[in-house]
Amino acid sequence: MRCRWRRSLTDTAVWRFDNTLVRQLDGFFAPWQADPAKAPRMVLFNDTLAAQLGLPGRAAGDDTLAGWLSGRDPVPGSEPAALVYAGHQFGHFNPQMGDGRALLLGEVVASDGARFDLQFKGSGTTPYSRGGDGKSTLAAALREYLMSEAMAALGVPTTRSLAVVTTGEGVWREEPHHGAVLTRVAASHLRIGTFEWAAAHKGRAAVALLADYALQRHYPALTGAANRPLALLEAVADAQARLVARWMALGFVHGVMNTDNVTISGETIDYGPCAFLDAYAAAQVFSSIDHHGRYAFGQQPAVAHWNLYRLAGALIEAIAAVDEGDTEAARVLLEKWPQRYEAYWLAELRAKLGLGDAREDDFALAQDLFAALEGQQADFTGLFRALGASLEHGYGVIADELTDRDALRPWFDRWQTRLTEEPGDAATRRAAMDAANPLYVARNHLTDAALAAAGAGDLVPLEALLDAVSRPFARRDGLEQFERGAPTGSPRFVTYCGT
Repeated sequence: MRCRWRRSLTDTAVWRFDNTLVRQLDGFFAPWQADPAKAPRMVLFNDTLAAQLGLPGRAAGDDTLAGWLSGRDPVPGSEPAALVYAGHQFGHFNPQMGDGRALLLGEVVASDGARFDLQFKGSGTTPYSRGGDGKSTLAAALREYLMSEAMAALGVPTTRSLAVVTTGEGVWREEPHHGAVLTRVAASHLRIGTFEWAAAHKGRAAVALLADYALQRHYPALTGAANRPLALLEAVADAQARLVARWMALGFVHGVMNTDNVTISGETIDYGPCAFLDAYAAAQVFSSIDHHGRYAFGQQPAVAHWNLYRLAGALIEAIAAVDEGDTEAARVLLEKWPQRYEAYWLAELRAKLGLGDAREDDFALAQDLFAALEGQQADFTGLFRALGASLEHGYGVIADELTDRDALRPWFDRWQTRLTEEPGDAATRRAAMDAANPLYVARNHLTDAALAAAGAGDLVPLEALLDAVSRPFARRDGLEQFERGAPTGSPRFVTYCGT
């Protein structure tokens, strides 16, 4: 443990920390310090996000920022702590986990009053490292920065990335890598696993305290609910339904939906073995450790549902303590969750397909589209842009995306008939579809190539890809390479957790 420097009033005021978690949730964390980086160097810094949060920007100087955001120098006003939680990992309960390579610096309050966690990833061991070194590779840090910022630009609730700083040290992962620290921004780092830990180790009173804190932090309008733990369960269930529906509409595969990776806020968190679909396949798995397809693309809604049952199990005693009869309300809420999810998913698909009216046969229309896409090797993102283009240029632009040029013809004719039953001209509808269907995503082959170049010291490809995915919907000249799917014959894409 290191002595803190003397903070100036100016420095402390600039960071505007107000660390409610360490004041209100004693026992849910261990005070800790980051390992001091030997020779930190700024690699990426999110100037726009820093300005939104009212945090020091480039004017502070790269060395000063690198020192703060690497562990070399304490961040003024921070109270670093490693959070503890449990989690179901691939269906198996681990009762004692926690921030093994992460460190919560504290909570900053933006000028509009919004509160955000600042957290290091890769800053060294903590009491919860479980034998690991607590470090991160540069590639893993850059990948999370890229993916989280791409998701934010797509309108997906997500953690954000403030900075990547190299530490000047090597990290061994079967071979040597550059070490780095990512600074992550989140609405909070409370997870389903946090509630599972409280239920397993602290009991009903601690779960109720945690529920009250989570409601106040994320769903303050519900703090007056008659049964606050039940209100929290419903709020999280709704947030997760919205989130996973958005993932599915964009072809995003999270890759490791363990309960310790599911936030109470409804943000996407932990971008390790994630990826965007190349060709559509419900059974698509990218993660090197998902040997049985538990977290395959098409399984994500069912896994989200299963995870919510784990949250309910952690909350149930606190719910019953308020009103025993509300346990039935919790059961019904979870039983009806698939319908809630389906409603959000259909809303996403209607936007992607240019449908303004809700019809009973919308579910079948959407499902039949994906059934026809199985095995077609059509780039998922490109196919939906082609659907928009077909409104003005005909079926041929869709056929060009397919292995079997006629595979979507029957479905296309049904869709066209449906569109004639709604008002609006083709140009207006296409513009609406293009606003719902991105052109640029962090495609797997582009991401791998950019990270490989960055590892060799060339950040230009990564910065170009980051620029493209940061404005994903409108076509820009000179970015044609970012529109194209994976080259024909590309090897199977595999992702890794990045630790």
